[in-house]
Amino acid sequence: MSALPADPAQATLVEAAEAIAARKLSALELTKACLKRIEAWQPRLNAFIALEADKAIDAARRADAGPVTGPLHGVPLAHKDMYYRAGRIATCGSKIRRDWVAGTTATALARLDAAGAIDLGTLNLAEFAFGPTGHNYHFGHCRNPWNSGHITGGSSSGAGASIAARLVFGALGSDTGGSIRMPAFCNGLAGIKPTWGRVSRHGAMTLSWTMDTVGPLARTVRDCARLFAAIAGPDRDDITAAAEPVADYEAACAAPVRTLRLGVASGYFDEDLHPRIARMIEDAIAVFQRLGVEIVRVKMPDLDTVNAAGSLVTIAEAASAHRPWLESRLDDYSPQVRARLLPGLTVPAVAYLDAQRVRAATTARFQAEVFGRCDAVLAPVCAVPVPTIAATDVADSEAMPATLGKLTRLSRPFNAMGLPALSVPAGFDDAGLPLGLQLAGRPFDEATLFALGAAFERETQYYRAAPAEAA
Repeated sequence: MSALPADPAQATLVEAAEAIAARKLSALELTKACLKRIEAWQPRLNAFIALEADKAIDAARRADAGPVTGPLHGVPLAHKDMYYRAGRIATCGSKIRRDWVAGTTATALARLDAAGAIDLGTLNLAEFAFGPTGHNYHFGHCRNPWNSGHITGGSSSGAGASIAARLVFGALGSDTGGSIRMPAFCNGLAGIKPTWGRVSRHGAMTLSWTMDTVGPLARTVRDCARLFAAIAGPDRDDITAAAEPVADYEAACAAPVRTLRLGVASGYFDEDLHPRIARMIEDAIAVFQRLGVEIVRVKMPDLDTVNAAGSLVTIAEAASAHRPWLESRLDDYSPQVRARLLPGLTVPAVAYLDAQRVRAATTARFQAEVFGRCDAVLAPVCAVPVPTIAATDVADSEAMPATLGKLTRLSRPFNAMGLPALSVPAGFDDAGLPLGLQLAGRPFDEATLFALGAAFERETQYYRAAPAEAA
């Protein structure tokens, strides 16, 4: 085990967990280190909605007094405020649920508890997890720790900011169109959007029930794999949670990659890219080639159509979930969320069913034509570098569809097809803001993505960079 940094909050999740398990670090020391950083950073970032410091301290003391309970024993985490814990307020980043108390606990939270994790509180997010930028007009915008004038990415904004600033070691996000991968991209983190059905969604707020996925963000790919292993698997409380065997994802991080074929897109994922993003992909290709990975150029099927189909499904399902409030509390939505939800009420059933058929047909074609030639696909997470909060503060203006579409165009197809995708740090732009790539794979083959991502991470070491300390 490597030596810990002087500030233990600067360690990786795996380093911290192993130090606690070896009794070289106490959960109380680690929790206090995180709370100290939260005190310094929270006024600058607005990453937390609710901090439960006293409960976390008590939990840390109990962890130190007892045996090691799991692979996350004593490790402080916090989660997007859309995961329900019985007896606790879950705002979902909204005015409507500002005081709503959950009556059940999310399966993902219960599994992290069972693995020994300590819960520090709830994290900021886009209102009802419906926005890729991180703007929130009810609880204030979350800020990027690398540059507070830039977006954190959404909707898991507080998750991205808090992990990058070393306030917590990991967090649950959710991904319906890129909401784990965008914050990972914007904050220099790893984040896994799982195969649809890989992780239970019981006790998590619904946005779009055939698109929503639950997954973690963390500093490193291995950290992410440890969190993912703790939450993946079937659940009797969620009939959509698949019974597929759960792989040893952390072991996969050490698996050899020389026999793997990595597909580089011809079409769609290489179109309309900012020059710095295009260069990032070329640099990444060179890294994978050094690692002995075979690079295969693969022509993409029609993804514009499946992207549009996914968007239609999302707004229809979201409007259905929100219909009671749209009828009774319309003015309690922010203008952008209201403007995005209302069209969903008018989607014809025929159009919705046609969109679902497009999703199924494109997924089958993608698996045959793309994964018939490679084991995973390399693509950017986003076509442009991290934009500013001001430039993306478009509310419900005419600029909204184009602005939001530009940010999600490269991430949304994998939601529409239900495929897993891992975001990995891939350097920095000319302004010093993080960049990230995504690796997408076959259904339930997250292990291959972790193997490729971890190999890339070891070779590049981008995860070692950290934002400047708060003043």
